[in-house]
Amino acid sequence: MTRDRYVFVGFLALFLSANAILVANGSLALDWDGIGVMVAVGCTLALYSFLYKDNALFKVAEHVYVGVAAAYVFGITWYNSLYGEIIVSYFDIGAEGSTGGGHNPWVLLFPTLLGLLMLTRFSRKFSWLSRISFAFVVGVGAGLTIPRFMSSFLLGQLEPSLAPLSLSWEGLNLFLVLVGVITVLVYFFFSVEHKGAVGHASRLGIWFLMVSFGASFGYTIMARLSLLIGRISFLLDDWLHVM
Repeated sequence: MTRDRYVFVGFLALFLSANAILVANGSLALDWDGIGVMVAVGCTLALYSFLYKDNALFKVAEHVYVGVAAAYVFGITWYNSLYGEIIVSYFDIGAEGSTGGGHNPWVLLFPTLLGLLMLTRFSRKFSWLSRISFAFVVGVGAGLTIPRFMSSFLLGQLEPSLAPLSLSWEGLNLFLVLVGVITVLVYFFFSVEHKGAVGHASRLGIWFLMVSFGASFGYTIMARLSLLIGRISFLLDDWLHVM
């Protein structure tokens, strides 16, 4: 038996022994809540076993997570879209009062047709029809995203840059934003050789970029640490009851 198998068997024996002790002393009950906690703990420890190396426990937990997530998304799509909108509206199933639950079924005819055209991807002969649906989705998505992107990033960035400066902390913040925007734009302006004043401004823009990237990375680490703290709190409180 290899070392990995010893580790696998030891981990499984330790996990089962801990659950047996917790059930014996009454910390965990053999009901749906208790079994749910055991399964959640097993999946959590199996996922963290990747810190040792890629192993069968991690792969099992990974496949379970992907399968459960796919089933959950399918259930949400079925009840909210396919059944909740199309079937109820067209066939008046589960609706109360007016026909279709108050919805005009003709309004859903066009999106239903687009959804059916997407299913032609499974046919080699008629798969080209799905391009109509994808083109419509991409066009609508771009039309909705571009104005929001310009409002949030472009106009939202110009607003503090054009605000009047004052001798206060707010004025200092606005001044830093203005300098950062100008110097970063100068750094990405490659039509002029970065020498002299342009070179100094572009190097200052690099500093602003590095500070921004560092802050984004630190924020990401904080978010991941909060997830880790939540999992450790779950293991120590909900499972072991030592907190």
